[in-house]
Amino acid sequence: MKNTAILINISRGPIIDEAALIRALQSKEIAAAGLDVFEVEPIDKANPLMEMDNVIVTPHNLAWTDELALGMGKSAFSSIKAISRGDIPTFVVNKEVLDTVAFKEKLAKFK
Repeated sequence: MKNTAILINISRGPIIDEAALIRALQSKEIAAAGLDVFEVEPIDKANPLMEMDNVIVTPHNLAWTDELALGMGKSAFSSIKAISRGDIPTFVVNKEVLDTVAFKEKLAKFK
């Protein structure tokens, strides 16, 4: 990386070698870092990243925006409406539950 580079990690902490990042920041191999995630969470207060002037840290919440909150509410309401009609919600994470007898019996109560 160029010495003017700014590393930003808002995905997963372990994709960055934190020890190498600390060395790169201390030696000015890169200019700065913005971190929302860390190798170990919660981050230890003694971690050197917490004291560096060229590092900005956030508490693993960059996704929490007004748009996200509104979208979650709309999504939850849409799911409730779908179930109340006896339909399957759009955003099912554990789709294997859809094939279970227990789920089918519960959903049938709304039809």
